Amino acid sequence: MVELQDYENRNFMIFNVSELTLIDFSQVLETSIETVRKSVNELKTFVKWDGETIPSSVVNLSTKEGPYTYNEMLEILNTTEWSKQTEI
Repeated sequence: MVELQDYENRNFMIFNVSELTLIDFSQVLETSIETVRKSVNELKTFVKWDGETIPSSVVNLSTKEGPYTYNEMLEILNTTEWSKQTEI
């Protein structure tokens, strides 16, 4: 079972989908362009990594927002920009 402390050193960076080809997927925890999560309008995405050091391919992005902690990212992903809101 995954514990919250397993994510204490995890960091996230949001950026424009147009820069996905600049990511070196050996440096981040996502596996490929096809497997990243995108915002509802599909204009933004993010990558995650463990540790304080930002991967070099992420540092070089020009549209980056962050880095964010695990808890900050959970809050962001719960917004209408990232989650389709359905009425009950």
